[in-house]
Amino acid sequence: MELALKVNALNKHFSASKHVLKNINLEIQKGEMVALIGASGSGKSTLLRHIAGLVAADSGDSSVDIHGHNVQKSGRISRDVRRIRSHVGFVFQQFNLVDRLPVLTNVLVGNLHAMPLWRSLLGIFNKSERIRALEALQRVGIGECYGQRASTLSGGQQQRAAIARTLVQGAQVVLADEPIASLDPESSRKVMEILSRINREDGCTVLVSLHQVDMAMRYCPRTVALRQGEVVYDGPSKALTPAVLRELYGMQADEMLSTQSQLHADMPGEEAVRTRWQQAASMMA
Repeated sequence: MELALKVNALNKHFSASKHVLKNINLEIQKGEMVALIGASGSGKSTLLRHIAGLVAADSGDSSVDIHGHNVQKSGRISRDVRRIRSHVGFVFQQFNLVDRLPVLTNVLVGNLHAMPLWRSLLGIFNKSERIRALEALQRVGIGECYGQRASTLSGGQQQRAAIARTLVQGAQVVLADEPIASLDPESSRKVMEILSRINREDGCTVLVSLHQVDMAMRYCPRTVALRQGEVVYDGPSKALTPAVLRELYGMQADEMLSTQSQLHADMPGEEAVRTRWQQAASMMA
């Protein structure tokens, strides 16, 4: 199978005494959905930022490759990283939307890497780009919100808009950094279901960091566990029993094992959402 992601001998010190990533080796196949778990401070966010080429590792023999293209090597980020990153969607915990702009415009930002410079500087989007953004919003269940300011959305809706932005981007790899950490249980379920669906339907590779082990077990066939910057488990999520987690994390396992409510109700107003989205799309056709 084709490798989507390869991390080799990755180390990171933030100071002489703070070794936050310790010899990380990781391979993820194209189309996998993998959970990255660990207690607070275990290095999950730092690892994702290194994979995306947002942070350089220590000098040495380390390397990060995405679909065979080098993101960074020996502590130096590739000169070609912007082009590589254009195929990598990054979903942040705090959404990273521009509050004062409409939801549709925030989603259209995913197109910037593929646009001529003059259009990207002026923020001019054509009809097909707008329709594609509307379709992405519909896929994540908030098609009716396209004209609202981002600041008017709930936290769960803002996170779904951020995922829609990665759909418009056409990301082949999605890195999600604790995307449900600040959400209520129902919104968390919806976000994880959307990530699972785009992994399944679009064949994109998803690496999602989570604090909730129950969510990892439910949505991700494979889990990579970090403890104090080291990989201490890499295998089937279903094998992460409470006993295994307590062996890995001790008292911290109890916090990670706290389960969220699992609600299975359909999204409210789904038919109304679909009708409004179709009306908006027809106006732009």
